[in-house]
Amino acid sequence: MPLKFVRNDITKMDTDAIVNAASSLLSVDGGVGSAVFAAAGQGLIDECRAIGGCPVGEARITGAYDLPCSFVIHTAGPVWRGGFFGEKRKLVSCYRSSLELAKAHGLESVAFPLISSGKNGFPKDIALKLAVDTIGDFLMENDMMVYIVVFDRAAYDIGKRLFTDIRRYIDDNYVRDYPFARGEHELNTGATTVVLPELFEAGRISGESAKAHKQADKDEDGVLFAPCSPLPSGRDHLPSPAAKSAKPSLPKAYAAPPHAAAEVPPDIFTHELDESFQQMLLRKIDEKGMTDSQCYKKANIDRKLFSKIRNDTYYKPKKATAIAFAVALELDMDETEELLRKAGFALSGSNKFDVIIRYFIEHMNYNIFEINEVLFYYDQTLLGAF
Repeated sequence: MPLKFVRNDITKMDTDAIVNAASSLLSVDGGVGSAVFAAAGQGLIDECRAIGGCPVGEARITGAYDLPCSFVIHTAGPVWRGGFFGEKRKLVSCYRSSLELAKAHGLESVAFPLISSGKNGFPKDIALKLAVDTIGDFLMENDMMVYIVVFDRAAYDIGKRLFTDIRRYIDDNYVRDYPFARGEHELNTGATTVVLPELFEAGRISGESAKAHKQADKDEDGVLFAPCSPLPSGRDHLPSPAAKSAKPSLPKAYAAPPHAAAEVPPDIFTHELDESFQQMLLRKIDEKGMTDSQCYKKANIDRKLFSKIRNDTYYKPKKATAIAFAVALELDMDETEELLRKAGFALSGSNKFDVIIRYFIEHMNYNIFEINEVLFYYDQTLLGAF
């Protein structure tokens, strides 16, 4: 099962278990631990006292009492001392120990806070990377639904270098209205302003005639395309009522020959059908030498959903699911766009989600969890299926 980032109060998570970032004494001492103890009630405090403590990097499990989850896994995170005292190794152990404990108790879903990133002073970008890498490695070998829960954006940091690179890339490539809306020449369509620099350079539209264009066609992605020649003035160009009701006909040069329909084989549409999304996906998995489980785990996809896709030749996935498979298969941009077309989608410059995906594929960064970190930061749909 996949890893998902959520913005929530961890004490409200209705999972099999939540993880309490506790002190080594398992006592109420501020931070996430205080909120967990307060929400669970006195019963949790008493049980933790009976346990007697938890060494840094290890984990203990208790009941949940008044919490909506079934269990609480307590782990003592390290204090950051500059990274010279094994802090990273100990933090990795916190996540791994908690996950192994959940597995030993047969739990199917666990919610983690960002351990040690609060009062323990761990840099948030380092804490997040260690959490994602450790959980990701575990999920490649195990089936479990894992959440990383952050209370608000202030408690979350994707890393200054990565954030700077992506923000610059978005600024350079994200066009708020249209993917080609840049340049000096503008065309007023009445609905919006569209830039058509190539038409001006070719001399096909003058400044005056451009302003005369009051109509435009609109494609399904919201991009307006204006006609290349000015419309006649007045109402002379409008069709008559008779013309409106007349059925359109092809010019004689293009008219079908007599009895042409009878010559078309009845099964013409069954011979040349294009490869479906499912067929291309399964072919790519084989070409990459991957197993099904390797692919759907790398794609952050639930095993049950993959089973549905494998058993349905004409399965139509959501866009985020299709892209997740492209990332898992480490497809280049052309291959990614081809796979998306099989599902009826495309990438554009007028969608921030699409621009972020382009950034990672163009930089050959196929770490789906890191991609989801960035998508989560920008409040975009996450990759995978949950």
